[in-house]
Amino acid sequence: MTLALLATPQGIASAPLAKLVNTHCHSDHMGGNAAIQARYRCPVMLPAGEAPLIDAWDEKALLLGYCDHRAERFHYDEIITPGETHVWGDLEWRALAAPGHDMGALVFYNPEHRILISGDALWHNGYGFVMPLEIDPRALPATRATLEMLARLDIRTVIPGHGEPFVDVAPALERAFRRTAAFEADTLRVARHALKAVLTFALLDKQRLAAAELPAYIDRIDIYREFNQRFFQLPAAALAEMLARGARAIGCGAARKRPGCVRLE
Repeated sequence: MTLALLATPQGIASAPLAKLVNTHCHSDHMGGNAAIQARYRCPVMLPAGEAPLIDAWDEKALLLGYCDHRAERFHYDEIITPGETHVWGDLEWRALAAPGHDMGALVFYNPEHRILISGDALWHNGYGFVMPLEIDPRALPATRATLEMLARLDIRTVIPGHGEPFVDVAPALERAFRRTAAFEADTLRVARHALKAVLTFALLDKQRLAAAELPAYIDRIDIYREFNQRFFQLPAAALAEMLARGARAIGCGAARKRPGCVRLE
C-alpha cells in the first residue's frame, strides 16, 4: 500500500526518492521503510533517540508485537540529533525534540516559510496517544512541554503525520492543550484513549476482526492485558465492548461494530 500511494500523482509519481526521513519509529510511520528502501534505494534518516530501539528491534518499545502492530525490519543510514539543521528539498529544516507520544520523536521546522512537519506531536485535532503516568511518568509532562515549545514557534502551516496540512495553528494548539489538561486530570482517560488508538491502528492493518474473537484477541495481546490488569479490571468481553464502541475517529479512521465483525470505516 505504501508503494502504491507513493506512485500516485499525490505522491511522487515516477520521480526518484532522494531520502526518507522519519519523525519517529512507530509502525504507521516506519512500517513502509523496508519496502521503500528496496524500491527506491534511498538512504533512511531517523531520530538519534530511536536508533537504539531499531538496532535492538525492541518490539515493546517500538509498540510492535506488544500492540500487535507490524513492521518489516530495515536499516538506517543516518541519525538526526535535536538542534541540527538539514537541507531537504532546497529548504533548511531545524530538527526539534518533540517527546510525548514517542519519547525520541522529532519535528522539523522551516523558519523561512514557517512550515512545521509535526509528525504525531500536533494534529489538527489533538496528537498521538500518550502513555499513562503509571506506565511512563515522562510522557504526559513531555507532551505539555512539546506543545509549549511549538506554541513559541512562528508557524504558518503544519504538515501533520495524520490528516491534511492546516493553517489554523492557534486553534489546533488550543485543542491540544485542552486535551492535555483533560488527560492530566484523569489517568483512566489516558489509558482508554491509548487502547482505543492501538486497536484502531491494528484494525487499519487487519481491516476486520470477528466480534466474537475480540475478547480473546485483547486478552492475548500484551498491551490490552497489561492495561486491563492495571487500570480497568474488566472481564475481557467487557473491555472488548468498551474498545469496539469507543475506537472511532482516532488518527486515520474509525472502528465500528457490525454484525459478526469489528471493522474499519
